[in-house]
Amino acid sequence: MKVLLGLSGGVDSAVAAYLLKKEGYEVTGCFMRNWDSLAENDYLGNPNVNNDQCPQEKDYDDAKKVCEKLDIPLLRVDFVKEYWDKVFSDLIDEYNKGRTPNPDIFCNKYIKFDAFLEYALTNGFDAIAMGHYAKRVDQDGVSYLLKSDDRNKDQSYFLAQISQAQLSSCLFPLGSITKVEVREIAKQLGLEVYNKKGSTGICFIGERHFKEFLNNYIPMKKGPIIDIDTGKYLKNHDGVMFYTIGQRKGLGIGGIANQESDSYFVADKDVKNNILYVAKGSANPYLYSTSCTLDKINYISRNIKEGETLSCKFRYRQADQEVVVHLEEDATKIRLEFKKPYKAVVPGQSAVLYDGDICLGGGIIDIVTPLKDRD
Repeated sequence: MKVLLGLSGGVDSAVAAYLLKKEGYEVTGCFMRNWDSLAENDYLGNPNVNNDQCPQEKDYDDAKKVCEKLDIPLLRVDFVKEYWDKVFSDLIDEYNKGRTPNPDIFCNKYIKFDAFLEYALTNGFDAIAMGHYAKRVDQDGVSYLLKSDDRNKDQSYFLAQISQAQLSSCLFPLGSITKVEVREIAKQLGLEVYNKKGSTGICFIGERHFKEFLNNYIPMKKGPIIDIDTGKYLKNHDGVMFYTIGQRKGLGIGGIANQESDSYFVADKDVKNNILYVAKGSANPYLYSTSCTLDKINYISRNIKEGETLSCKFRYRQADQEVVVHLEEDATKIRLEFKKPYKAVVPGQSAVLYDGDICLGGGIIDIVTPLKDRD
């Protein structure tokens, strides 16, 4: 079977390539180029955009070395326009609405498992493969997405928007091994990336200072930060769209004179009036909610039933939270009733539903019901 593997230049995809080849697959690596600093000017017509290069070329060089070591061919394919049109433009729209999107989830949906898959099938490959920590199990003609054995690295959360067809076309060689084992395999193979630091930041854009980067597209507009309990003005913020519900770091309001020492957290955002509301203390009721409504619903292997109790992740690495699912009259939405109030459920983020280890899919958090309403 001919497999096209998404090869990022990191240790995970490198070991995935080795494992696939060891299992007898005919493996070709493919480095996806999905962001170009010059493209920022091309699409925006903005000569003032910061053109600092992200480390894609270093990653490409690492991918080439991996392929040379493993004796597999390497392709390089551009999906810059697709990423801009289907992922990044939506990210900017969401931030302008005061929501906090997760672009990596839609990068998987539209780039890695759509444009990349189409490229693979068009060019004679039988399947694609990724270095994600996730499992695919086939039963009775249905492909199920499961959590990986390494629960600390499990990435099923980021795959919740892919389709049944996309899942059934992809192999996940790392689903049954741990990150520690991956690094050890790479070290034994003599791959230079065995100790390479994992990537962070927005998918394909790199490790930039995010607020400064976003300011290229959404101009900063200062406004008041208000204590939601007292109504007191604390200081100015840089623009409500740059902050996330539940955020503690980066507010710059610690150690205020004549106030008890306790951390502030972002509790609410008034986008229309450019007001940022903060709450003191991590147990503050303004930080909690009792239910939420999801849109952009995606089911991977089966539909969800009215009144079904499932587990849910509202953000990556979060412990599973128990919810009851209610089907809205509008079939494009569902409501999740929380078993207890949960903290920092954020509009624009993904809520991913699980039945045990099986990732069923999920949706985007649209409306949140607060435990305590702002007056």
